[in-house]
Amino acid sequence: MYSVYSIFNRKHNKIYIGQSEDLETRLRLHKAKLFKNSYTSRFDGEWELIHRENFEWRREALIREKQLKSYRGREFIRSLIN
Repeated sequence: MYSVYSIFNRKHNKIYIGQSEDLETRLRLHKAKLFKNSYTSRFDGEWELIHRENFEWRREALIREKQLKSYRGREFIRSLIN
């Protein structure tokens, strides 16, 4: 099972969209800032999960990730933020 996810940093008003086979581990890595020189490690503050979609195949997840990274996809993600 693959997950496409969106995380949000309220302090900097930033969104990150990605995909992973092991979402729980990936979220821990983002929050611990263990991805050196990555987008999420550049910003202090807490990253929170705001959206998740599951797919059986990685190809489907990659297609959806690309859709969410488009202008309309980012508008959809922004609409989920309180």
